[in-house]
Amino acid sequence: MKPVLVLGVGSAAPSLRLSASEVGTAWGGGGGRAAVAVCDADEDTLTLAWRAAVGALGAAGVDAGAVGGLWWGTTRPPFAEGPSHAFLAAALGCGPGTEGALTSGSPHAGMEALAAAWDAVAAGHVETALVVASDAVVPGLGTAAESSTGAGAAALVLRAPADAGNGTAGAARLSGRVTRSLPVLDRYRPDAGAATEDVYDGRLFREEVYLPLLAEAAQAVAAGGPAVTAWAASDPDGRLAGALARRLGAPLASAPVQAALGDTGAASPLLGLIEALAGGDTAGANGTGARLVGAVGYGGGRASAVTVEVSRPVPGARPVADLGPGRAAGYVEVLRARGQLEPLAEPIPMGVPPGGAAFVRGNVEMLALLGARCGACGTISTPPSIHPTCTGCGGSQLEVVPLARTGRVQTFVVNQTMPPPFQAPLPLVVVDLDDGARLMVQGSPVDAAELAVGDEVALSLYRYALERGVPVYGYKALRTGRTGDAGGGRSAEEVAR
Repeated sequence: MKPVLVLGVGSAAPSLRLSASEVGTAWGGGGGRAAVAVCDADEDTLTLAWRAAVGALGAAGVDAGAVGGLWWGTTRPPFAEGPSHAFLAAALGCGPGTEGALTSGSPHAGMEALAAAWDAVAAGHVETALVVASDAVVPGLGTAAESSTGAGAAALVLRAPADAGNGTAGAARLSGRVTRSLPVLDRYRPDAGAATEDVYDGRLFREEVYLPLLAEAAQAVAAGGPAVTAWAASDPDGRLAGALARRLGAPLASAPVQAALGDTGAASPLLGLIEALAGGDTAGANGTGARLVGAVGYGGGRASAVTVEVSRPVPGARPVADLGPGRAAGYVEVLRARGQLEPLAEPIPMGVPPGGAAFVRGNVEMLALLGARCGACGTISTPPSIHPTCTGCGGSQLEVVPLARTGRVQTFVVNQTMPPPFQAPLPLVVVDLDDGARLMVQGSPVDAAELAVGDEVALSLYRYALERGVPVYGYKALRTGRTGDAGGGRSAEEVAR
């Protein structure tokens, strides 16, 4: 394999945490002490992917407009068939000519996205590639997977070695890759199925599928080279990866990720890899001062293993503990968030259908958060599609520009009652952005009690609604601090994550 550099990485987790004991209580049994991360009603695989990608690009010091290709792997894209990739690319600010692909169909999709991006960079097709793996698999009610299935996202920025030789530039480089397959039925979701079916026979899957297949891939990628100092691995039930690590004879770097978030599907091996990149020193046994870490991803009867040579700390790599503990949620709340428990009240439809002209003409500016700056007076009007002239002076010399992502609360109102699918209390916030633009967006119910005029806020992408089966995305203003209160709230960087 031709090595490629890892310039930076990013990771993200959803806001809710469901303890295994909550699941056990609901079904009249035990559950253990573990917890899993769960998407709230305004989060999904795209919003998680956006957060991880923003973090990776920032850590790598790469502008989204310079990304030549976006490869996104997820078991459950927001559209089973539709513009998922285009939505994510637009929200990140990637250009309309961005290459890449959306890989899906199984939790192996994250490794498939990594392999495709690696090949494109190694072949010289693109100079800089962004790889994102995100997932929020929905387990079946009452299945064992409810206590182990979580959600999360990971992102990597790749680039060819500057010297086109031994790849010594950069903090880390992808160095080896192996794939193995076995045509077996493991976890699957049938057409029109809402939940993912569990494996038929757990012991059979462990002994004759998972362990032999992943061990073969991992041993093949590491054969003839220096010892791998730590492994990350997909872990459908929280116990399989530990048995695999013992067979491979190296520590399991992904164990903290599993313990904090659960099985994150397509994101699992890459989140575990980031955990490995974040931990330990770079002293290795290969004579170059580097250490070698590995990751193995599995899904749909396929296992892929990669190795990464790490010479120094990788920008953006941080332990999963830094993502925060999330908000504890009860079992019923999680079922509502996953759409497995629906209210009798019908959601109030929007006046404009998601496929209508307003969305076709304005979706890019909503996803990419764009405004129109006046060449005469400098006023930024939002959104551009409904302001053909400057709102300040009436001028017509307008330039479409990206809006700032941070600002202060100019005014707000908190709605204490909201129809489905919105959650009350819901703040509606008018924000004066740092670039001078003013816009109104939703806030977060978490901030409703403490929100005040003058608060510092940062904008983060969320799912506003599921309208006629179509996800509608927009930005929310999340409180980061308060004027004169240096310790209040979250940092803008934490909001982006």
